[in-house]
Amino acid sequence: MTAHTLPDGRPIPLLTGAERPMLESWLDFHRATLELKCRGLDDRQVRDAAAEPSALTLLGLVQHLAEVERNWFQRVVGGLDLPPVFDEPTGYVLDPRRGLDEALDVWRREIARGREVCAGRSLDAVGRIADGDMAGVEVSLRWVLIHMVEEYARHNGHADILRERVDGVTGA
Repeated sequence: MTAHTLPDGRPIPLLTGAERPMLESWLDFHRATLELKCRGLDDRQVRDAAAEPSALTLLGLVQHLAEVERNWFQRVVGGLDLPPVFDEPTGYVLDPRRGLDEALDVWRREIARGREVCAGRSLDAVGRIADGDMAGVEVSLRWVLIHMVEEYARHNGHADILRERVDGVTGA
């Protein structure tokens, strides 16, 4: 552990400083939390649903958040016309041929591409929501970063329950 990481290896979000690095540090913390929730599990375990009627799985969450990363940073902020990462736009549907390692690699790649798109843009830079009920609405990069922290925080709560259901591990 260094002064900037927790014992489990996750980065500690900034406690003081400029707005953008603070927002990005919170997003990185939540990304690392999702990865931590999947650590040590095999492909069968990450396919276990928490409780009926929900079909939510850790693998589905990783895939969903890869879609979310692509949508908000590349499509909305970057204005790129891109298809879904996986075969359907939510990411929740599991392909029996795709395991956790592949899904995490895709997720990490989407994060890296999103960082490239956002590099050099101000927090006030405006993008446009591409589709859905809010299609055409303009949002700032600041709004997208705040939304992404919220998105990960909410789904990490789901991941807590899923992980506990799989093997009893709690915390983080």
